[in-house]
Amino acid sequence: MTTLTREEIVRGLAENRESPNGAVRNAHAEALAGAAETSGDRALFREALDNLINSYLYSSESSRMLVPFARLLQEYDKDPGAFSHWEAHSLFWQFKWVASAISDSPGIPLESATGWLDEMERRYRIAGYSERPVREAEMWLADAIGEDERAERAFRRWLAAERDDMSDCRACELNGQGQYAVLHCDDAEALELWKPVLDGDLTCAEEPHRLLATSLLPLLRLGRADEARSHHLRGYRMARGNESLLPSVGRHIEFCALTGNESRGLEILADHAAHVTPLANLDDRLDFHSGILVLLRRLRQLGHGRTPAVPYEAIPRTVDELYEVLYTGCLDIARQFDARNGTTRVSDRFLTRMGREPLLAELPLGVRSAALPQTAPAPAPAPSGSGPARTAADFTELVERARRARDLSHPGTDALWAEVAVRVDAQPEADPLVRADLAAQQALAAGRSGAEEAPELLSAVRDDYRALGLAERAALAELRLAGVAAQSGAAPTEVRALLRVARRSAEALDAADPLRARRIALVELSGIRMESYLRSVETPETDGHHDHHGELAAELTDFIAAHEGTLADLVAEAEEMLGRVALTRGDPERAVPLLAASAARAALAGRPWQAVDPLVLRAGVLMTLERPAEAEAAARSALEQAAEVTDAETQGVVRLTLADILLQRGDAAAESARHALAAAHWFDQAGLTADGGAHARLLLARAYAGEGRNAEAAEVLQSALADLLEHGDQQAVSVREFLGDLLRRLNEPRPAAEQYLLAADVAKGWEDPRPQAGLAHSAADTLSDAGLAVEAVAAYERTLELHRLTGAVPVAEVRILRSLAWLGLREEVTAATVSEARSQMEEAAEVLEAALAADPGAPGLRSELAQTWHQLAQVLDRHVNTNGQPDEAADAEDDEGEAGAQELAGAGAEPAARLSPAEADGLRLEEIGLWDRAARIYAELGPDHLRDRFQCLNNAAWTEQERGDADAGAARVSALIDEARALPEDDVPDWLLPSAERLLAQLTA
Repeated sequence: MTTLTREEIVRGLAENRESPNGAVRNAHAEALAGAAETSGDRALFREALDNLINSYLYSSESSRMLVPFARLLQEYDKDPGAFSHWEAHSLFWQFKWVASAISDSPGIPLESATGWLDEMERRYRIAGYSERPVREAEMWLADAIGEDERAERAFRRWLAAERDDMSDCRACELNGQGQYAVLHCDDAEALELWKPVLDGDLTCAEEPHRLLATSLLPLLRLGRADEARSHHLRGYRMARGNESLLPSVGRHIEFCALTGNESRGLEILADHAAHVTPLANLDDRLDFHSGILVLLRRLRQLGHGRTPAVPYEAIPRTVDELYEVLYTGCLDIARQFDARNGTTRVSDRFLTRMGREPLLAELPLGVRSAALPQTAPAPAPAPSGSGPARTAADFTELVERARRARDLSHPGTDALWAEVAVRVDAQPEADPLVRADLAAQQALAAGRSGAEEAPELLSAVRDDYRALGLAERAALAELRLAGVAAQSGAAPTEVRALLRVARRSAEALDAADPLRARRIALVELSGIRMESYLRSVETPETDGHHDHHGELAAELTDFIAAHEGTLADLVAEAEEMLGRVALTRGDPERAVPLLAASAARAALAGRPWQAVDPLVLRAGVLMTLERPAEAEAAARSALEQAAEVTDAETQGVVRLTLADILLQRGDAAAESARHALAAAHWFDQAGLTADGGAHARLLLARAYAGEGRNAEAAEVLQSALADLLEHGDQQAVSVREFLGDLLRRLNEPRPAAEQYLLAADVAKGWEDPRPQAGLAHSAADTLSDAGLAVEAVAAYERTLELHRLTGAVPVAEVRILRSLAWLGLREEVTAATVSEARSQMEEAAEVLEAALAADPGAPGLRSELAQTWHQLAQVLDRHVNTNGQPDEAADAEDDEGEAGAQELAGAGAEPAARLSPAEADGLRLEEIGLWDRAARIYAELGPDHLRDRFQCLNNAAWTEQERGDADAGAARVSALIDEARALPEDDVPDWLLPSAERLLAQLTA
């Protein structure tokens, strides 16, 4: 084995600290600790042990920190003076981690655990630290071993003890205090304690990550489902893939199992399949696997025991198989704790968790999840009732309700007849009329689905009704035969012949039959609809000699006039058709009142469900006419009228329409999100997850973003991304750009840049290069933010090419050139890199001067020119401060420049050639001149640029002082003060005079 040099160990430790948490980092940290011990360098060995402890802590092997901590403690006891103040502080801080690890390791005897706690208390007392962390550790150990009175005493003493340098951060302490409240069945108290963390006021490396997961079930138990949904979306995003947060991942899986989101739970489990192993940390394994077991148990209850789950120990497992192996393992761990602790508390809590039942039957989460596979339906329950007579009466009443619903075209008709079909065979006598009605319902369903047997079924229904003497029902069957023929593409002559038969059947009804007029009108309206279709088949629109839409509009108008005072529902249907014809003919203003009349008439006729479609359509038309208030009213009315609609797609469309209108309003993002969430759920129920569901999720993500809920927006959008990308290049570009924006706001620059680049790649073939240029620019900025200088430069250069193709965005060109200048100085500041940056800044100024020649008064262009001179001065100042003579200390502070202007350059690079005093002074004079030029433009631009002007003056004044001419700098500031005092008081910002006077005092001190 090759022995590492000291330099290699130091470099390895630096790399290891930046590595992702997990087994690979731990193995590397172990190797480095061994190499450091072999080297004989005790300080290096201590550093390697400290690194190894930290590596273990943030992984699933945290219990393994005990050995390196004991070694580090031995080093301290040998020579405390060898530890720096920081090293000693770190050692005592790690005592808290070790106390938890010992308590959570059932293989360590209780006596040893208590002994370590006593040792911690002794050492803290000698070192002068508060007992606060000791009491917290004692509380959790006492709780685990069932000593509740001792735990309560320790809890009180924990809260009473003073906070000091050894105290956990407030976020972590509140986590523990809230968890203690939950154990005592006080969810409300816990959530109140956690509020500052959950709201983001208190954070740390693992908070609010853990609390977002821990709060899920308390929120559900208190009925705060919306907050629980939000915490799940935010929290899982934070915890995903983090080894030290596997218990939190388990809680997210459990939450899904208890809210009707079993498929989402399975997806999270699949995301962490590699971690479903015998983890070294038994306490974490018990916690993580318990959450998984809650899901697996629920899946078994739903009949999914044979569904594939994830492998365990490299063997594929079904839900049943994984449940058995994890349950056995968890129960064994719990019993190990019980044996160590002398109590059944751990196993009791495990079994209680295993017995949890769903807290909500269904909680839509907004994220896309694949549906669970279909299982065999449960047997239908036996009919209720107290005896045969009661059962017969109930059945008769059910049939009457089904017939009333059928006659009204009620959305619940199919469900009622389905129940009749289930119960009909249990009746003592087979009623021929009921059998005929059931057959009619089945034939109608066949017709709607386009089944080949539909004509045969409808003919049989017609014959049955005739045999029963129900001519009006037979006439309706005749009409449906014509409709099925048209739907199946029969020849126009055949369809017209069937229509004539249907009309004769309706007209042949007894004049006293109250349904005669309705049947005739229904045939007439159906004929209008079918005849319009038949004309289009016979004479295509391209013919030009036939105004099909005009003929249809005239026929519908006549129908409405003939029946307006009688058959309200049919007239409403005709008005809706007429409104759609108006839209087809390009007359939305005509369509709006027709659709409104149709909806109103349907509602007055006692058929509110019939008003939904025209209201939804009217809302959309009104939005195109830029009448948003009326559109919102129509959409809200549609939602109200849809209360009895059972079609899932219609429910989704209504909510999506309202959500879209509200989002465009600009001040109703929260309500828009609620409707978009419901729309996604309904589209999923309709089997339209990839279509309407995807658009609803896009809208939901935009609504969440409108509320500043960027993590939730990103989680929802990413779940639907694959579906959304299938809806054309325009949407693909828009969605990826939106996702990039969200990720950038979440400080995830690398994945954000990836989305921008993918969007730019889609747009590169477009005729207009501006969209691609804008996306490439966003990618470049984000790559720069991520510290990927080489990639950022390439992206900026490509963006510059695209902008120059259009020649229409000089400001964008200028900002790219300035960003390239600063990126060139990121690695090192030398004469060569400064020369390149100067060239790019000067090129930017030339672009602006050319644009100003065409538009001399453009304030935006003038401001950018001043900013360019300002930044060129900063570049020169950076050169002087980095490469000036050692005695020329750089006291001036640069403003923040573009593309990381604040980042120190030259780290790790070869030292650049020093500037001579004359060169440095010449550059400083140039800086002053540039800041003066920029300040003059800012002064001309007025008060909005006063801060920019003051900054230029500040920089110039300090540079004068560096040249040994403090009086010149003070004179600049005094002139500004005199100018400000001469202005009316209301024209002078509050900050200006105090800032200028403070600067003058510093310059003249």
